[in-house]
Amino acid sequence: MLLDTCALLWLANGSAKLSKDALNTIKQSSFVYLSAISGFETSLKAKQGKLELPVNAEEWFDTIVQHHDLSIIPLDLPICIMANTLPSIHKDPCDRFIIATAKLHNIPIITNDKRFKEYEIEVIS
Repeated sequence: MLLDTCALLWLANGSAKLSKDALNTIKQSSFVYLSAISGFETSLKAKQGKLELPVNAEEWFDTIVQHHDLSIIPLDLPICIMANTLPSIHKDPCDRFIIATAKLHNIPIITNDKRFKEYEIEVIS
């Protein structure tokens, strides 16, 4: 399964915004993935003052990835091209990279964003 950036933040903060079903699915999964774009999005939000982190973004991200045993899927050429060729349902470029990653790797996404389902991918809310 693939966490979108909000799901990553909720997991890291122990937020109740992450549903019990989603949390149980994460705990039971052999592999939980993140798109590398979540590192960009997290550090951008911190730089813009929209997200407060206890340490710099790189250190925070490394700690969370290790603590939750997450695997990073890098952005490669097929993901980048697919993100650009997806239907224009979702305008957020970071989310488009996450959707393309899920489609190409055939893995479900944990997200609360209702628009993800319109891309014919499995979504766990």
